Amino acid sequence: MYNPFDLSGRGVVITGGNGGIGYGMARALLASGASVAIWGSKPDKTELAKAALIQECGDASRVHAFVCDVGNEAQVEASFAESVAALGRVHACFANAGVSSKGTTLLDMSLDEFRRVQRINVEGVFLTFRAATRHMAEQGQGGSLVATASTAAIEGAARNSHYGASKGAVTAFVRALAVELARHKIRVNSILPGWIVTDMTERAVQNPKFAEAVLPRIPARRWGEIDDFGGIAVYLASDAAAYTTGEQFVIDGGYTKF
Repeated sequence: MYNPFDLSGRGVVITGGNGGIGYGMARALLASGASVAIWGSKPDKTELAKAALIQECGDASRVHAFVCDVGNEAQVEASFAESVAALGRVHACFANAGVSSKGTTLLDMSLDEFRRVQRINVEGVFLTFRAATRHMAEQGQGGSLVATASTAAIEGAARNSHYGASKGAVTAFVRALAVELARHKIRVNSILPGWIVTDMTERAVQNPKFAEAVLPRIPARRWGEIDDFGGIAVYLASDAAAYTTGEQFVIDGGYTKF
């Protein structure tokens, strides 16, 4: 029977899986049978997310949580080793953790602020993917790497130039890895969310002036929800995506097309 979206027996790591888009991905992956290891930088938030996911899927053995600053090399290495120990094998890794900008213009931006964003959004993806690639290459059975970028990578994001630069770097990194890692049967893709309701975007989407300016530019006429990313997460972790690599999946309700 053809059932490519059945992820039973597969282990998945999701950085930033304790909230927002990463949490939406975790919900869908668990519903499809996968076991997940969510990473978060805040212990309390991460434990609450773990408890909620266990309650929803009804199987504590399939949900694991680790506290990790993805910009810290030692923590990433340790958390990935712990994830492998918990999951047995990592079949897919979602480098989803990220930080937003502070709406700073280039004229006023400090080097520290620029580096703060790159440390998590670029170096965090590098460190996470390196750990996952070493594991997958050693296992010799391939795997799937997915990075959460942003539509800021392909549009002019005023007052967000350092954020846009970080996400543009991620998409270029993904394309290079897709070519480089194909020999190891490792697929590498990126997801570019538009305006999604999360803790990170809450202040913007709840601002009436912002909503009045942006919502009319979204053909779907609504903000995105975290569960809008469940389907793409399951697809990219599944056998249905066996011939899909190096791609950018824009999920924005048509925002960048209008």
